[in-house]
Amino acid sequence: MPAVTAENPLNLPRVSAAAESEPRSVLAVSTAPSGFEGEGFPVRRAFAGIDHRHLDPFVMMDQMGEVEYAPGEPKGTPWHPHRGFETVTYLIDGTFVHQDSHGGGGTINGGDTQWMTAGSGLLHIEAPPESLVTSGGLFHGLQLWVNLPRKDKMIPPRYQDIAGGQVKLLASADGGTLLRLIAGDIDGHRGPGVTHTPITMIHASVSPGAELTLPWRPEFNALAYGLSGRGTAGAEGRPFRMGQAVVFGHGETLTIRADEAQESRSPNFEVVLLGGLPIREPMMQYGPFVMNTHAELAQAFEDFQAGRLGSIPAGA
Repeated sequence: MPAVTAENPLNLPRVSAAAESEPRSVLAVSTAPSGFEGEGFPVRRAFAGIDHRHLDPFVMMDQMGEVEYAPGEPKGTPWHPHRGFETVTYLIDGTFVHQDSHGGGGTINGGDTQWMTAGSGLLHIEAPPESLVTSGGLFHGLQLWVNLPRKDKMIPPRYQDIAGGQVKLLASADGGTLLRLIAGDIDGHRGPGVTHTPITMIHASVSPGAELTLPWRPEFNALAYGLSGRGTAGAEGRPFRMGQAVVFGHGETLTIRADEAQESRSPNFEVVLLGGLPIREPMMQYGPFVMNTHAELAQAFEDFQAGRLGSIPAGA
């Protein structure tokens, strides 16, 4: 872990926070419960139990794997609908194939991100390629759901394929952390993801014993999730580890520190950092639909059953 890296982070542009900025304290640390999704691949529900007012504009996030599949074991999802939000699939290890009824699709490999704006609605499928099913192998990634404001819920669907090489690579002020800026901006640097709802998404690899302090837009919320390893969050040093999510309070900077000793299978503390501009509208989610009212959810189901969200392409 992970596929996109830099031989020498010291050669990358640096990100630093102003010394007099207000630090964000930690409001809560929660542990993600484990479950299964789609045809039976293992997931951790990263934000389960966190109040939506701390998540807004995010709806949910699943950590898919990390799992080493034997030949014949890799699994995906069957065809299913979405409406009213965006799905962000960030693959760290392995390969996944996406196809949707709006014409979007492609193969994403380790380090790639697939950004699908469901908008007014579509059908899609995510599955391992036949080569991975045959050989087996490592699979690990994230799927994040980003809400759309009421005015954008019925926009036409859109698909973005963000190759790992497009991700903006940065380093912390002391060079002890490698930052992959997938979407949003930080300290004047911008990631490649084009979003309807303003967000920032970063995958950070924090070296053992290193401390990362980043500037963070004060109007955004702030969340961290441990992908592997262990460390602390906030200036107060609240412990968290793989499979745990951190909710930060208000402020202008956030701090992550890696413990001196890390796991042998992952030498760094791997953390995803998320922030977004809260939409502050009613949110109703049921299954694959995220709308503002119960009536809109009922309409989404009716439209799906009537075939108005698209049809499975011939030969799929």
